[in-house]
Amino acid sequence: MVDGPALAVSPYVVRWATGVGATAALLLSALTACGSGATDKAPSITAPEVFYLRPVGDRSGPKDKAPFGMSADDGKVHTGGTGAVDHTLTADVLPGAKAAVVLHRSGNCTGSSTHVTCQVGAKYDSASGAGSVSPVAAEGSKPGDAGTVRFTYADRNGKKVTARTRAVVGEPVVEVLTAEAVGGVRPGAALSEPVVVRNTGEVPVSGLGLQVGLEQLEFEKRYANCRYPGIHRGHTAVCEFPDLRIAPGATVTLRPALRLRTDETEMYASFNSEAWALDMGQGQYGSHPAGGDHGDGPALRAETVTAKKGPYAKGGGWTHVVLDTHADYSVSDVDLHGAPGTRRTFKLTVRNNGPADAGATEQLVFSPAPGMTMVKQPMSEIDEDVHEPFCKHRGATYTCDLDALKPGRTQDFTFTMLLGEPGAGTLTLRDKAPAGGWYAGGWYVGDRDPDPANDEAVITVHPER
Repeated sequence: MVDGPALAVSPYVVRWATGVGATAALLLSALTACGSGATDKAPSITAPEVFYLRPVGDRSGPKDKAPFGMSADDGKVHTGGTGAVDHTLTADVLPGAKAAVVLHRSGNCTGSSTHVTCQVGAKYDSASGAGSVSPVAAEGSKPGDAGTVRFTYADRNGKKVTARTRAVVGEPVVEVLTAEAVGGVRPGAALSEPVVVRNTGEVPVSGLGLQVGLEQLEFEKRYANCRYPGIHRGHTAVCEFPDLRIAPGATVTLRPALRLRTDETEMYASFNSEAWALDMGQGQYGSHPAGGDHGDGPALRAETVTAKKGPYAKGGGWTHVVLDTHADYSVSDVDLHGAPGTRRTFKLTVRNNGPADAGATEQLVFSPAPGMTMVKQPMSEIDEDVHEPFCKHRGATYTCDLDALKPGRTQDFTFTMLLGEPGAGTLTLRDKAPAGGWYAGGWYVGDRDPDPANDEAVITVHPER
């Protein structure tokens, strides 16, 4: 909530900022006298309309909750950046609220649990300012208790702007039913995936936001109350349910279930379901794209259901999809002719014979014939005009990561080496080790190559012809 000065003939305009995690800002558009600086703006202050307080002693809470934040600006142009620290920020717990909320202060702020004054600059941000003040739950408060905190920002001339935050003890904690993986899916088939959300917090969820992102999948239906931002080429849906309330301990299912179409040539896919309380926002590190047209299908609707068992993730998470298919990779023999010391340039060729693309899951291990000496190897650009070897080198062995190859496509690795005496080296394809990073889960099955015999080849040095 925002307060402004009362004027008999007001030269001010009051504007409200709205949207997810809305903040209220009072913009004072003062009439300027002749000769004044045209670049000066109206002073402003922003603070959350609502902020949920972690109960005293509670160590859990929502995932990546954004800390309380506010900012203020006197609107003047200051050559020194934030200007001199000669402005004042005051926070007051309004009457009747101190049993629910008190003030926490830091830096160059002074005062009590209900009244704090901070000396701040002309451009102030609580995340980076010299001092900050924020509401916290009072000792003895219980979930659902609430109170209002008023923030007042004054410049050196005493001109003031104010904002109010309603502080609520307790937090809504949104969790999404998130299976680690779905397997045995026929290529080209449609998945039917309901979105199940529960509130494990102390206070109700007031409005729900949902974002669904797809990798190697397509939405079979686009829902009327969801946006599909063009920047993500239709692979992201952002949906809002402003009137939905989820009580503490309650579970809802969004229907109809999401229909996700798989690709006929992909072996792996995934989708991400994220959900958040609209009046809390998506979290400190969360974001969702703006814009996009609404779908032409039915609207998603929420139904209260009995509690469902399963793996839930705070804020949501990824589900991997493993399709019932395989990829047959092969590597070709290489024959080189020449006397010892002869310089030869050659290609090592890997082909994906299909029927699926298993992604960037393969490596080529190259062990040259004895006596061969490296002259030139594949390089990758890691910065402008800065390169490093593409293949990892250990002893006499080179390990090269393959790109994702569509069925029927090949990848070449070009080397230049000096030949040694006649002999043979080896070329071997292998899965990247399924330990750590993206491969940590037990759902990963490699490429399921049905013909391991063509995963090995020979590089042979022959006498000069």
